[in-house]
Amino acid sequence: MIKSAQNYPISSILDTEVKVRFVVPKYQREYVWKKTHWEDLFEDIQTNPTGHFLGSIICINRSDDAIQTQELEVVDGQQRLTTLSLLYAAIYAQFAKLGDLDDETKHELYNLKCRLLVKGGDKVLRVEPSYQNKNSQDYKAVLEKAGILQDVEQSPNMGNRRILKAYRYFEERLAQVDEKGERLFPVASLRLLLEKVNAASIVKIEVNSHSDAFILFESLNNRGEPLSAMDLIKNKLLAVLEKQQADSIDENFKKWTRLLENLTDDYSVQERFLRQYYNAFKFKDEISVKGFPLATRSNIIEIYEKLIDKNATKTFGDLFEKAKLYNRIIAPDEETVVPKVAQQFRDLERIGGAPAYLLLLYLLADRSSADLAAISEFLVKFLVRRNLTDQPPTRDLARNFISLIEVLHGKPSEDALTIIRDEFLKKGWIAPDDMFRAKLEGNLYEENVDATRFVLYKIEESHQTREKFTDLWKRDSRGDFIWTVEHIFPQGQNIPESWVKMIAGGDLTKAKEYRELHVHKLGNLTITGYNSKLGNKSFAEKCDRKDADGRPVGYKNGLHLNAELRDKDSWGVQDIQARTNKLVDEAMNLFSIGIDLHE
Repeated sequence: MIKSAQNYPISSILDTEVKVRFVVPKYQREYVWKKTHWEDLFEDIQTNPTGHFLGSIICINRSDDAIQTQELEVVDGQQRLTTLSLLYAAIYAQFAKLGDLDDETKHELYNLKCRLLVKGGDKVLRVEPSYQNKNSQDYKAVLEKAGILQDVEQSPNMGNRRILKAYRYFEERLAQVDEKGERLFPVASLRLLLEKVNAASIVKIEVNSHSDAFILFESLNNRGEPLSAMDLIKNKLLAVLEKQQADSIDENFKKWTRLLENLTDDYSVQERFLRQYYNAFKFKDEISVKGFPLATRSNIIEIYEKLIDKNATKTFGDLFEKAKLYNRIIAPDEETVVPKVAQQFRDLERIGGAPAYLLLLYLLADRSSADLAAISEFLVKFLVRRNLTDQPPTRDLARNFISLIEVLHGKPSEDALTIIRDEFLKKGWIAPDDMFRAKLEGNLYEENVDATRFVLYKIEESHQTREKFTDLWKRDSRGDFIWTVEHIFPQGQNIPESWVKMIAGGDLTKAKEYRELHVHKLGNLTITGYNSKLGNKSFAEKCDRKDADGRPVGYKNGLHLNAELRDKDSWGVQDIQARTNKLVDEAMNLFSIGIDLHE
């Protein structure tokens, strides 16, 4: 995995006699270091003994020609290398301003220039920053200001960006004077600082590929904000496309940005798409990679490196199109997805149905005639049962859906829904009714809060009409659910006296026993938009609670789930059990799979 790893002084990293360039991929994230970072670096070098350690950088080295200029792709360490280069440029500029330099200092100044430009390379940069936010253009403009480059086009508003700000920070530090007007960094002090910069050390780690770099990030686990799998795949893809002259780098980057827009800005969703794309379509020769039957988080980089090497243009084009289909699943828009299907897609997300997305992606792409509404409804019911019973286990879901896609692909003319239902039944993937009922009758909330919320919300929704509709899934400005699960008999350790008296005749020990056995059962749960106002209040107060305007916010708020609560005077174990039985029957009916599981 690691090609080499060694501690070098900066003077060797940026060796004047060696044709080595450190290239930050054009569209790696931009230079982000701030004044605190610049101060820390400067102070560390200046105040510590010679040879101060500055950390590590990770580069990909694919060079095999010893004569040509070697290009190392910087996948971690661009902030440090760019900042050191800007410090070198500021030191060079200060030397140049002083004038009347002796021959030894002039020679050192020439060497300093060669640490920033490859000797004999005709303005070839030793460190090539990212193109993001005009980093590369700004960097060249800074080298012109320092007197190292000439005739560089100035980019507008560069003074507002961090490359120039970092250079100016170092320039101002080196131009400081004391109270007598004497320079703090005359020639002798500049030479001493330069010696310390040259002697400061960095561990340079070279690896062979992006997948090796990613594995190294994971194993080090202390790198702050390392590049993600998406970053590394993007860098590899854009680099290959540029080399093959497949459109301009700007056009390809814009296309990549549009691809990500379809996947939202959530990295976990983006990475999941890459895994599910491969798993859904690996039956195709152009997508399958030998030795990789399943895309996982640990091998996703290696898979896409091979796909990109196989055919970068085709891989990119297909990913782009499939991302648009994926967007229909994760963010269903009723302009592109019929309302009933959009509703089922939203329910899949709410029940944690992401593992099923790879099946839906395949169906959207290759089985456009499939009844997506019926299939999605089937999947929702399956996942409710699965999430409560853990049958089949989570670890098996991806492989199960892959095998299902293989069956569907082999029977292109047969009805997709029939195939799916038959396969689920034949493989025993659906939890039987008795197992499902047992989970519903148990301490449901304690075992799975999200699934419990889903069951309660769907029961309530099943009794809503167009004239009387409440969006139970609405969230507030912080992203929290407005409607939440409420325990009728409070779940807290300190049982209020009113509840001890009502539920256990004043016997605290028995009340605690009842709490352990019954508090999380379906029959003791409802939903409310005013959970904090109900909490540990007595049953009567919960029933009669009103807001400041006199509107009912307790159990008389009109919800179906509260219908039998609003007319009760008390709440006991028998009430909990009776309501549990009733709600379990409703849930069994709502999530009936529609096939005989004992065939």
